[in-house]
Amino acid sequence: YLLISLFFSLSQTVSLSPFCYCPRSCEQSKIRSAMSAGALLYSFSPTPPNPSDFSKNIILSERRPKFPSRFHLPVLPEDRCFVFQISARRHSGGRGNWRLWTDIKSKPYDVSNKAPKSGKFKGSVDKAVLEEEDVLGDELPWWKQFPKRWLIVSLCFSAFLLCNMDRVNMSIAILPMSAEYNWNPQTVGLIQSSFFWGYLLTQIAGGIWADTVGGKLVLGFGVIWWSVATALTPVAAKLGLPFLLVVRAFMGIGEGVAMPAMNNILSKWVPVAERSRSLAFVYSGMYLGSVTGLAFSPFLIHQFGWPSVFFSFGSLGAVWFTVWLNKAHSSPLDDPQLRPQEKKLIFANSVNKEPVKSIPWGLILSKAPVWALIVSHFCHNWGTFILLTWMPTYYHQVLKFNLTESGLLCVLPWLTMAFSANLGGWIADTLVSRGLSVTTVRKIMQSVGFLGPAFFLTQLSHVDSPAMAVLCMACSQGTDAFSQSGLYSNHQDIAPRYSGVLLGLSNTAGVLAGVFGTAATGYILQHGSWDDVFKVSVGLYLVGTVVWNLFSTGEKILE
Repeated sequence: YLLISLFFSLSQTVSLSPFCYCPRSCEQSKIRSAMSAGALLYSFSPTPPNPSDFSKNIILSERRPKFPSRFHLPVLPEDRCFVFQISARRHSGGRGNWRLWTDIKSKPYDVSNKAPKSGKFKGSVDKAVLEEEDVLGDELPWWKQFPKRWLIVSLCFSAFLLCNMDRVNMSIAILPMSAEYNWNPQTVGLIQSSFFWGYLLTQIAGGIWADTVGGKLVLGFGVIWWSVATALTPVAAKLGLPFLLVVRAFMGIGEGVAMPAMNNILSKWVPVAERSRSLAFVYSGMYLGSVTGLAFSPFLIHQFGWPSVFFSFGSLGAVWFTVWLNKAHSSPLDDPQLRPQEKKLIFANSVNKEPVKSIPWGLILSKAPVWALIVSHFCHNWGTFILLTWMPTYYHQVLKFNLTESGLLCVLPWLTMAFSANLGGWIADTLVSRGLSVTTVRKIMQSVGFLGPAFFLTQLSHVDSPAMAVLCMACSQGTDAFSQSGLYSNHQDIAPRYSGVLLGLSNTAGVLAGVFGTAATGYILQHGSWDDVFKVSVGLYLVGTVVWNLFSTGEKILE
């Protein structure tokens, strides 16, 4: 019945409808075309409208179509359309005689946000769309089909790549710098921790700023600010230690707004079903940034001297900033080029992100899951930042590697983190899609992120070879990366509207861990051993495991 009706409807449009060649254009042909289109809808509709109604309401294009011509016509159900490819050839019998061949297929299509070009039905079928142009996704070039939300995720990934490149280069350059300026371990610890002074100042402020004015502006500011500070580091070091401490603190100010701004942007662009893997991908940019910084810094130092590391890495921020201004938007609502299908997908799976005008601090701080997030973030970052800033020194002092070997071997743990972070993200999203509660998934992933590093750090005092020590470091960092699908994804779970502020709040605790942990490590090494350093980290990992499993949740607790 459907095929017969379809054939009848198409046959009525020959040399009359806007989809077929017609040497004469007259009002009667338009009316007959509208009626035939109505017949087509009638044949597919369970409660069909009167086909004659279309003759009063249809708006048709005056333009002659080209053969072969394609048009698509949405019918019930609303989220699909039928696409007709019509090929015509003039019959040898005379002028105006044509033969038609049609190919019909059904595709998903969003009809709610896009007005048709060649035809529009009103009244009882005002969602119907009639077009003669190639507007379907499979006709677009591949770079235009690439989802815009994943372009935003990729740009955030590259920002975090630069973030850690500019951060870890000091952990390599500090070795020749300390030799040149005669710095002792306590001074080195002070310089390493000075970054966190500025980083601490902008965590909450960056979150408030991102939630109120938009993440695009805040993240762009952060990248330019820390890139300039990176490039000025050699100049400050030559001027004296106080100037170096100030520049490193300024660099921390720029990097401090990055995580809250990114969290704000992704909370608006990424659906819940893609949250874990998108965040894992972005944070893997930090790990690959560490890989890049640790791999290239020894080469640059050897070839051009240690200042070249800061000059070259700092200049990359300007390139990123140019692309960011042209391509990024704080919200899908701000992007005029976003395809309607993707916009529908984002908003169908996300909560409404109205601008934040005030922060309910009392309500936020009264929730136990918020404090579980804060405490766990502190415990997690203590161990992470110690390995980030002191690992090359550990390789150099304990494992007796030279500068180049220290930089290259430091790459392995961060490569492991980049891989395991994305693996953990896919595992977490898969578990959620199969019905496991978000709370259970977050607790599982974060428990791995705590207990894995704790176990492998305890093994460092029992290994005899440098190779086994590097393996333990790699496994420790690899399991640590599962935290991206645990506590780092939890801010958007429990408070999506205040995700930037909440990340700024918890990361403030994490930065305090970096400030105290980095400085304390220098003090411990001057009066103790590396085993003492690792014991403190293991103890905090265990505390974090208990607090997280007792008080955390994956359910929304703040509107």
